[in-house]
Amino acid sequence: MRKIRVMVVDDSVLIRRLVSKALSQDPAIEVVATANNGRFALSKIPQYNPDLVTLDIEMPEMNGLEALAVIRKTYPSLPVIMFSALTSKDATKTLYSLELGANDFVTKSAMGKGDAAFDYLRENLIPKIKYFCREIQDIEPPVVSMLQPTPVTPRHAPHTSRVEIIVIGASTGGPNALLEIFPHLPEDLPPILIVQHMPPIFTAQFAKNLSMKSKVQVEEGRNMQRIRRGHAWIAPGDYHMALRRVGEDVVILTHKEPPENSCRPAADVLFRSAANIYGPNILAIILTGMGQDGLRGCELISKSGGHILAQDEASSVVWGMPGYVVQAGLAHKVVPLDKMAHEILNYVVRSEGTAYPSITKH
Repeated sequence: MRKIRVMVVDDSVLIRRLVSKALSQDPAIEVVATANNGRFALSKIPQYNPDLVTLDIEMPEMNGLEALAVIRKTYPSLPVIMFSALTSKDATKTLYSLELGANDFVTKSAMGKGDAAFDYLRENLIPKIKYFCREIQDIEPPVVSMLQPTPVTPRHAPHTSRVEIIVIGASTGGPNALLEIFPHLPEDLPPILIVQHMPPIFTAQFAKNLSMKSKVQVEEGRNMQRIRRGHAWIAPGDYHMALRRVGEDVVILTHKEPPENSCRPAADVLFRSAANIYGPNILAIILTGMGQDGLRGCELISKSGGHILAQDEASSVVWGMPGYVVQAGLAHKVVPLDKMAHEILNYVVRSEGTAYPSITKH
């Protein structure tokens, strides 16, 4: 069983040394090369044959986005994890890197110094490296090797149950999955609430990106904001997003209670609050993502009579979150990503008897 070969690309000597040292402390990983810009990185890939590249965005001569575009043409299956600063400018570029084909990203601004930096990399970078390179060490995905689901008999929501809210949970691969789904949705759907695991600033920028490509108005969730049809809200980075009924309205609550499933925001927090308010009138969607966030929330939604759709393994970047839900027997249907928008519309049409124009094309 050989080690995972990683190349670290960053114009900062300090970052290169820090990341290299943290990765080298893991017995399953070796840093085989470093580079200070994209041009040097491209010249070293055929020489060192890395299994994965960590790629900074802002670099001289050839930046990370330029290098990524070449990597995707020349080495289409080589995993790339982007390193990004925590700024609005870098959030825009990082989200674009995902559209260009980056597998995931980490924010180096959150690393801190000393032991805190090593802890951050061990918790946020190394698990991603091991997942994307799991075949090298013949490691089964966590959902297969670690999953021990509690048997749950889902209460299948009848097709006549009116959908009053749609809740979505996603993590790794989620931004592109949502960008695939939302352009196909009509503007008058029930309220949509989304937990996409992302840091602060990134969620606001992603909401803007998604809104520009969709008929649905998408924005970052704000505390005590009333939810309504034809709109979608993304949980703000580092805040949980929940729902509360206030009189005849339902409003968003954002708070900083402890992380759940090592996540804040967490899909379980949103799903739990939605189940308490809407009972059987929920449509829950679990998209690609690492870990098992959303599993407990889906258990509650299932028990309340709601309906759950899970993305299939073949179209998922990481079949962790949807895989846990499927293996636990909670998903009413497992859906390929390119069919997910159609399936959402199908279910809403059946529940409301509404003829959305876009669904008649299928």
